[in-house]
Amino acid sequence: MLERYDPRNWSISYDGLIHTLIALGGSVALALLVHWVAFVVLRRLTLTSESTLDDAVVEAVRKPLRWAAIAFAIAVAAENDALVGRGWDVLARFLTPAVVGWVAYAVVRGLASGYEAQIGEAEDPVAHRGRLTRIAILSRTVKVGIIIITVSLIMLNVPGVRDIGTTMLASAGLAALAVGAAAQPALKSLIAGLQMALTQPLRIGDLVKVDGQAGRVEEIRMSFVTVRTWDERVLVVPTSRFLDGSFENWSRVSEKLTGPVMLHLDPIAEIEPIRAEFERFVQAHALWDGRNLQLLMTEAYPESIELRLSMSADTIGDLWTLRCDVREHMLAWIKQNQPEALIRHRLEVEAANQRAKGS
Repeated sequence: MLERYDPRNWSISYDGLIHTLIALGGSVALALLVHWVAFVVLRRLTLTSESTLDDAVVEAVRKPLRWAAIAFAIAVAAENDALVGRGWDVLARFLTPAVVGWVAYAVVRGLASGYEAQIGEAEDPVAHRGRLTRIAILSRTVKVGIIIITVSLIMLNVPGVRDIGTTMLASAGLAALAVGAAAQPALKSLIAGLQMALTQPLRIGDLVKVDGQAGRVEEIRMSFVTVRTWDERVLVVPTSRFLDGSFENWSRVSEKLTGPVMLHLDPIAEIEPIRAEFERFVQAHALWDGRNLQLLMTEAYPESIELRLSMSADTIGDLWTLRCDVREHMLAWIKQNQPEALIRHRLEVEAANQRAKGS
């Protein structure tokens, strides 16, 4: 039973085997030489170009094309050598779609990296985030499609899988229902990802608030979005959550925002000196952008009043720092200049004394 695996029983002459090895080795060596020369020329050509796109694409496809050149060399050797041809006929069914898919995947990855490098120094941060998001989502979509097609082509060359596919086609109605039900989550994620790339309700780098948590969008995938909060936690939110529900995007149009600082003071507080000190401090602050500056009394209660101190800054981070500085400074100024304006709990001393005497 195992005699056919004994090399002594193979009907191969040593001269033929040596000829096969020489032909195969020579073809592969020649293919590698051609690949090396071609990429030396391509690298020199890319150096003369001002764009970084061609550099990224050439570097991305260098390794896949090397293996494609080796596969082509083996195919050429198989045409001239029967021994190589018998083995190559079997392997080519699987290697050809795998290598082609790998090259296509590398081209997409190189194009995405090149476009990201080109927009890496954009002056407009909002436009930069929008392009970066579109490139990331579309490139991932195309790469997923390439992987699915490549795996499908490889699996169709497996006789058992091909027979199963033929059987399923015989009952097309049942197969369509089963495939549709199984692929529904994947198709929903794919459509959601494409919709996210086209409509862009949020982009990579946007500051969003979802489910009461605020943070920067780090990554947008087909099925989920990662948001990094200020304390370095990572929120993983389903993509459909941003399409089906409401959320806050604080930097979709611009990083410029106006933010408030709320002060709750005693009704005896003098507003004009507080307003003057607030305006003086903010106008002298390096983070104020000169757009909005206002102090309003927004509420008045029997035992307290509410002041809203609003100010603006160029970025969300600058606004946060400015608000913290204003809050700290104004409380310190009020303690020093209007200590009576701070809220204290009052006791009706006279009424309490009368009740004590009566008891």
